[in-house]
Amino acid sequence: MSTHTEKTSTKGLAAIIGASSVGTLIEWYDFYIFGSLATIISTQFFPKDNPTAAFLSTLATFAAGFVVRPFGALFFGRLGDLIGRKYTFMVTLVLMGGATFAIGLVPKYETIGFFAPLLVLVLRLLQGLALGGEYGGAATYVAEHSPAGQRGFWTSWIQITATAGLFISLGVILVTKNSMEKASWEDWGWRIPFLVSIIMVYVSVLIRKNMSESPLFAKAKAEGKTSVNPLKESFGNKLNFKFVLLALFGATMGQGVIWYTGQFYAQTFLLKIMNIDFDQANTLLIIALMLGTPFFVLFGWLSDKIGRKGIMLTGMLLGVLCYRPIYEKMYQTTNLKNKEEVTANTKVEVKRELAPKSTTDSLITTTTNKSYVDGTTYKEVKKLTIVAGKAEADQPKAEVTKTVKINDSDKWTLIMMVFIQLIFVTMAYGPIAAFLVEMFPVKIRYTSMSLPYHIGNGVFGGLMPAIATYLVSTAKDANDVAEKAGQAIVNAQPYLEGLKYPMIVAGVCFVIGLLYIKEDKSIRD
Repeated sequence: MSTHTEKTSTKGLAAIIGASSVGTLIEWYDFYIFGSLATIISTQFFPKDNPTAAFLSTLATFAAGFVVRPFGALFFGRLGDLIGRKYTFMVTLVLMGGATFAIGLVPKYETIGFFAPLLVLVLRLLQGLALGGEYGGAATYVAEHSPAGQRGFWTSWIQITATAGLFISLGVILVTKNSMEKASWEDWGWRIPFLVSIIMVYVSVLIRKNMSESPLFAKAKAEGKTSVNPLKESFGNKLNFKFVLLALFGATMGQGVIWYTGQFYAQTFLLKIMNIDFDQANTLLIIALMLGTPFFVLFGWLSDKIGRKGIMLTGMLLGVLCYRPIYEKMYQTTNLKNKEEVTANTKVEVKRELAPKSTTDSLITTTTNKSYVDGTTYKEVKKLTIVAGKAEADQPKAEVTKTVKINDSDKWTLIMMVFIQLIFVTMAYGPIAAFLVEMFPVKIRYTSMSLPYHIGNGVFGGLMPAIATYLVSTAKDANDVAEKAGQAIVNAQPYLEGLKYPMIVAGVCFVIGLLYIKEDKSIRD
């Protein structure tokens, strides 16, 4: 092939990837702004009398979008193998954009009661179905345009879109939040990131309209070699179903928990367990994401040279071995017990007033501000509602908000800890699209690769933040019960309990992948 032809081919492929990536990036943005705003959403669409339960309910709703992704993979995967890759992920893009826009319009719990979380759940399920069809289509489309021996490199650009979507969602949220008063942000401003996505979706639809069908699928269709029943051929055929199971339990299951631990659980841990200031936590996440993102392409490219399996399994093993020391380091970096307080600067302000929407109940707000020698500051706001006529034991629990603002040294320590996790993510995730595409033949590829990918990521990975938060909460409650009973605490490190889930899942996946997956880079046409 001449140099000119190679350049033209590379340019054309770059345009194809760009068109595919823009849509996929926007779908990830739409999907992840919900997770990025989980803390504030919990106050909008759920009852406020139990903040922990509201947050767990929000995480469960967030996770519901992941749980239905395999159903989206089956439905849209079948369509993609029957009518083509291009038209299928056009539909998923419009469905995702419409559902995201609608979340921004749902009235608060205070306005419509139970219908608020119900509507959000339905829209979240539609988002999950759409994403279930999007990723497989984009990865298959790019892989089927890529030259042999370069599929890892070219498909790794699709892998970037997930992290880029999270990155952009955090950026839009921070810009919007800091451009208005706090009260406005908490009242209606948080809706803006949901609403503006419709503009990005419209632009992406215009770009995708001009894309041509995948050449391998077009060739198979012209020759009458497309599948009549993709679901039956994917899961009814013993040999192919064996590959589906291997892809799930030997690759995507572990990759999924590594991905969501390194990005979403890291965010939850910073905000809810370490109580880091919202802007600071998301800013350091953005910096870590910027530093880590190029490694998706690096490991995708490297997988073309030395194989995909070894790189992915190494990423999983590193997660299993390193998560506990990494998260212990994160926690202790800002643990106020390790810092020297400037007691002269401690201020406590108590304010008593009528509770909102009441003429008899009282609201006592206690605000405590502390500062530390290393520049760290701490603010605690405790709101206690005293209901007239109720016994002390029956009074509602106090609502406590803790905020830690960290110094620059601690900030860079935390950035490094998240960045190290992102290296594990890029190792497990960078080569996965090419790896999955190469496991299945053209006529059932969209269906066959989408299901294990979305079970691994949507179910095993997507449930990670909710399960981990639940495990931490349960461990803390057990400690509280023991302490009240005058017994020794059950767990000295309850904040690390959430890591058991990804470590076990990734460990099992590593063993299965190591023993049973035989890698073959020759694409199965």
